[in-house]
Amino acid sequence: MRPSPRLPLAIAAAIVTGLAVGLLRADWTAAALAAVGGTVAALLARPVREAIADAGPAAPTEPALAAVLDAVADPVLVLTGGRVTLANAAARALLGAHVVGEDARVAIRHPDAAEALAADEPRDLEIAGLGARDRLWRLVAATGGDMRVVTLHDRTDNAAAERMRVDFVANASHELRTPLASIIGYAETLADEAGDDPDLRRRFLRIVGDEARRMQRLVEDLLSLSRIEADKYRLPDQPLDLALLIEEVCAEFAAAGDPRAGDVACTVDPDLPPVTGDRAQLSQLLHNLVGNAMKYGRPGTPVIVTAGRHRGGVRVAVADRGDGVAAEHLPRLTERFYRIDAGRSRTVGGTGLGLAIVKHIAERHRGRLDLQSTLGVGTTIAVTFPAAESAVIKG
Repeated sequence: MRPSPRLPLAIAAAIVTGLAVGLLRADWTAAALAAVGGTVAALLARPVREAIADAGPAAPTEPALAAVLDAVADPVLVLTGGRVTLANAAARALLGAHVVGEDARVAIRHPDAAEALAADEPRDLEIAGLGARDRLWRLVAATGGDMRVVTLHDRTDNAAAERMRVDFVANASHELRTPLASIIGYAETLADEAGDDPDLRRRFLRIVGDEARRMQRLVEDLLSLSRIEADKYRLPDQPLDLALLIEEVCAEFAAAGDPRAGDVACTVDPDLPPVTGDRAQLSQLLHNLVGNAMKYGRPGTPVIVTAGRHRGGVRVAVADRGDGVAAEHLPRLTERFYRIDAGRSRTVGGTGLGLAIVKHIAERHRGRLDLQSTLGVGTTIAVTFPAAESAVIKG
């Protein structure tokens, strides 16, 4: 049977409609579905039985439709009478080429999907475990006469990001609530009889001040992490003398009056090439690394800062002599709020965000973060940055 001469015009109109949806709604998934749905409607303008007679139950209803659907990144199935008459390339890759011609409930082996595919009305639901145990999909089944179009959208990354967001909010709330409860408790005690004892009053006020500063550090780290993540896709473009910056940071620690300031030893290659970087962020990275080493290294042991050439780039390493970290904890040290010993971390003033900030700054600068540790010996954290293409340093 020869296709209608108006068929190509209908298909073109459907695709144009889809593009318009994308431009108006800024939703290209909706655009793709609009284009596919319109094309299916155009191709099925002929009687369904004639289309099946032309192509057979296990073959595409129209070559044009097959070409359009293969261009869609999400898996798409076209069903006739409950059987798969067409599966695009993404669907065949997910479910197997053999699904064409099968009952849809056999092609998508999932109890929730089977119930949705058996229904006559449109369905929109989430199914888990299709293709892999940890995969999450959104199944959308649209109905048009005797035909159904089933689209699968991979929601795995979205679900993981949502879990991270929920965990982050819960952890941040907990970290803020703990010092806030202490501040309120001691303030209420001071308002009662404890305020009459000068020694007790001074001790309680010192605790309130310490907890308030702890909250301040946490809020500052949260804001800092938010700014770094906002800039992650905007690469720095200015050459920077990293050797000079390291020397300045080491001098700041020496002048800060910290009891461990004398333990910091910096060794920098005088011929260090410049890197392309954000000065404020790289300074924060160095402060976090040196500060962590001072907190968790044993008192009186050295905190060694070294910087030198490494494989065409610049490697900055900070080593402490502390208790070290067990191998199973190393991959998680850069997670937000992850602590090996929460009590000790809070005692030394840690917020649980220091290495997460280091990781994000390193990633923004196309750097590679490397953590090595030996129990009872200490930990070395190194970041390798690519050298700047231009040796001309501005500002």
